[in-house]
Amino acid sequence: MAVMNIKIQSLQMKYRSGEKIPVQGKVGDNVMYLAHRYNIEIEGACEASLACCTCHVVLTDDYYNKLPEIEEEEEDMLDLAPFLTATSRLSCQIILTKELEGMEVKLPQATRNFYVDGHVPQPH
Repeated sequence: MAVMNIKIQSLQMKYRSGEKIPVQGKVGDNVMYLAHRYNIEIEGACEASLACCTCHVVLTDDYYNKLPEIEEEEEDMLDLAPFLTATSRLSCQIILTKELEGMEVKLPQATRNFYVDGHVPQPH
């Protein structure tokens, strides 16, 4: 019987209030979908198709620099995001690797929200 060696990564989602929520995912997990599994309010209106900026997050310098270089399509979408920083990324484009263990993912002060009437995104 083969034994699966699944690497679990721990990270924290930091709300605007400063509250930190610990989450765990597997290497290869998409951070936006991981946040949805933990009911973290990251919209993701385009469902990771790089057509919006509603999953905008901010990283610390050290973890931002561990990510692959940002692609032009992601940069174009981030240009639409309010409260953009030098370490902003779209959470749908962040894939967990072992190097991201302990990463803090901060939600910006506000996002460009496409949902209306108080709708809260639900995990798929």
